[in-house]
Parts: sequence; structure tokens; C-alpha cells
Amino acid sequence: MRKDVKVKQRAPQSNEAEQAQIEQAVEAAAAALVQRYGEDAEVIATLRAAEFAAEGDTEALHAWDMIIAQLVAQREGASSLPNATIN
Repeated sequence: MRKDVKVKQRAPQSNEAEQAQIEQAVEAAAAALVQRYGEDAEVIATLRAAEFAAEGDTEALHAWDMIIAQLVAQREGASSLPNATIN
């Protein structure tokens, strides 16, 4: 006999909330790279992006591209990632 199970579905996050969450994750990843690799963080991130590009993983590549953009923004003195979006 089958029992019907009701599953609570999460309400979809608003675009702004999702965007803020993405920006926080990108900033945290960039900070972790800088803490671990210092001035080489941008190079390491570029190498990781190249690995995912070679594998054809466009989603991961996009994530690493955002991290690289954050590292460049930090290097150039900007406080946060310009126009981070996830497709």
C-alpha cells in the first residue's frame, strides 16, 4: 500500500536574494584564494577556469570567471564584483 508523502517545497528565492547569495559566495571564494595563494590567487583561479573550460564544464567555468573578475576588481581597488550574474 502506497502512502502519499507531502513534500514541502521551498519558495523560489527572489532574484535579488539569489544574486546576493552568489556575490557572497564569489567574494568568499576570492578571499580564500587570496589567503591561501596571496598574489598568485588570480593565476590559480585562471588555471582552474582553464581546467573546466578544457572539460567543457561551462557552469563551473562561469563560476571561476566570476571569481577571477572579483580578484581583478580587488586588485584594481574596487570593493565588489561588477554585475555578477549566473546564467
